[in-house]
Amino acid sequence: MRKLLMHACCAPCFVYIENDLRKNGLLLDGKYEKVEYTACFYNPNIHPKVEYERRKNTFKDFCAQKKCDFIVIDEYDLNGYIKYVVENVGKGKKYSYRCEYCYYMRLKKVFEYAKENNFDIVSTTLTISPYQNHDIIKKVGKKLEEEFGIEFIYIDYREHFREGQKMAREFGLYMQKYCGCVFSFDDGKWVY
Repeated sequence: MRKLLMHACCAPCFVYIENDLRKNGLLLDGKYEKVEYTACFYNPNIHPKVEYERRKNTFKDFCAQKKCDFIVIDEYDLNGYIKYVVENVGKGKKYSYRCEYCYYMRLKKVFEYAKENNFDIVSTTLTISPYQNHDIIKKVGKKLEEEFGIEFIYIDYREHFREGQKMAREFGLYMQKYCGCVFSFDDGKWVY
């Protein structure tokens, strides 16, 4: 049985996917394959720190409740993220879009962990969100697949987004109102 490391952006986005993995396995080319899966929380750029802690702890509590294998790479680095974005994102720079760097930075760490711990496959819960750029997620995943020699599986879970949100509410999970970084926080003009 192959080993999957599933990057989890948050518990509400993981709840439907975890249920599907547990019941059916991983959907590959229209067929399900049973896999041994571990969820991985790595989201060091969530703002503010209290929000990071809420999302991390909600993820841990959900995984413990479901008896799901999980790891947390607990590296909070908002300042490093902001500095990198300012220096490397924009017209004529290394990354055209902030989200492209965000996906790359988080998934690269997940691939590193997967390589060090003998996982065969990497995927991400980002693909359940209709608010994420799926083309860029696929592009970043394939780039990292080539770099690390570990298969990246893209599954478009968007049709299950509302169902997943309903499941998250039923579990009583903390439900955030923005993507996570200081830029998405500021875009929404949130008062915290």
